[in-house]
Amino acid sequence: MAPLPYTDPGARIAFYVVFGIFLLLESRVRLRSQLNRQGSRSDRNSRVVLYFWVVAGLVGGFALAGDVHRAAIRDGRWPIFVVGLILMGAGIAVRQWAVALLGQFFTTDVRVHPGQTVVERGPYRWVRHPSYTGMLISFVGIGLALGNWAALGALAVLPTIGLVYRIRIEEHALLDGLGEPYRRFAASRSRLVPRLW
Repeated sequence: MAPLPYTDPGARIAFYVVFGIFLLLESRVRLRSQLNRQGSRSDRNSRVVLYFWVVAGLVGGFALAGDVHRAAIRDGRWPIFVVGLILMGAGIAVRQWAVALLGQFFTTDVRVHPGQTVVERGPYRWVRHPSYTGMLISFVGIGLALGNWAALGALAVLPTIGLVYRIRIEEHALLDGLGEPYRRFAASRSRLVPRLW
């Protein structure tokens, strides 16, 4: 059974509008980050690793949804599709909120800026890396909107591999650069998913 965005014109429009917004905002974040080269870079290729796993998740998810019809979610296709779109939008909103709160300190590579402070408001009240949480929520939403268990698995698991690596590099740099304020912040909240990790 093919995914609704591949077969139904209304579902296709809705899905690709939301997905297009995701891509457009990600491009804006990357462009803004490229213009912000202050501070010491401590990336250790984590941007490349993260990019690889995100692309693998997206390409794999779309391919599996189109090719592995046995893994199609057969019951409640339209409600699951709508939940997927809602999660895509919610993930976009959480990520953009987190990026906006960090302001000039947000970069797509791991970098600690002079005068950088720990942000504890907004989604940072619940997790240390809400921009990554938002990204994962969007990927889960894409998998559900595609209506395929295999696609959902690829979109949830593969980017998480890159995010786990990235978070470890980023936290090491933040502890070195920000010291005790970041140590206190990290001790009081989970990294990615509240109360889990």
